[in-house]
Amino acid sequence: MTAVVSQRPKPSSFRISKRVLPYVLSLPALLVCIGILIPFLTSVVYSFQRYRLSQPWARQFNWGDNYISFFTDPKFWNTLKVSLLYAGTTVVLELLLGLAIALLLQKRSTLNNFISIMLLMPLMTAPALAALMWKLMTNPGFGVLSYLASLVGLQDFRWASSPSTALFTVVLVDIWVYTPFIMILLLAGLRSLPTQPFEAAALDGVPRSFVFFRITLPMLTPYILTATLFRLLDSIQQFDIIYAMTQGGPGDTLTVFQVEAYLNFFQSTNVGRSAALMIILWAITYFLSNIFIKNWLRLRERARGQA
Repeated sequence: MTAVVSQRPKPSSFRISKRVLPYVLSLPALLVCIGILIPFLTSVVYSFQRYRLSQPWARQFNWGDNYISFFTDPKFWNTLKVSLLYAGTTVVLELLLGLAIALLLQKRSTLNNFISIMLLMPLMTAPALAALMWKLMTNPGFGVLSYLASLVGLQDFRWASSPSTALFTVVLVDIWVYTPFIMILLLAGLRSLPTQPFEAAALDGVPRSFVFFRITLPMLTPYILTATLFRLLDSIQQFDIIYAMTQGGPGDTLTVFQVEAYLNFFQSTNVGRSAALMIILWAITYFLSNIFIKNWLRLRERARGQA
């Protein structure tokens, strides 16, 4: 009778040293970083060149001429003003509306959970498709929003086709698309706050306004800063909604950074000027993000000191 000898599987001979393991684990992040830096550095090089796709033989370094021409061009300052106005208006309105909705849905219930899920539907729509949908709804001839506006006395409301109302229209679309993003972040923050301060305030009969401004809002500030930072960096680089609805018009009413860079590259074939504009946009976003991150870290250190 032959005995069956069970053999244990041999341990794998391939082992990674503990010294090498951190470098192996960080390799994917390093590859992503390299993948980001290559086009960024290429854009930096292009921004110092006189480079047109229609005149490749005339390509040469002009160093800072592209940047100097921007700073002396009134059109650039209009682009900067429109970009900051658009970003500031959308972020402030979305923050106020998102906070109000989050406060209404703060209590955990089946109905509130269902409403919060339904409110995320606009966020799942591509911004360009949302802009085209709103463009149809605001059409003066057959748009449903134009019809509703006429019922309240706004006859021939031109929406995005008028310089006086174009910014209002694209801001309205941006609010519809991105308010759920801020709402869900602030809702998660509200539901994660400790309950002890609120229970103590309820026992002492503290007014709700005092609880909101002195307890809820300070504790929610890190979440507000995070949501504001994400939306500010996104809105100052907005392209989809604005270009799909107005192509930057009427005139230069909505010529923000991304639209101006797109027009410089694809219409004027001016690669150098387009790259310089995007580097300026990167510098602005870097400056703004540093401000928000420093404030967020300061608030975190203050919270740790009070703990």
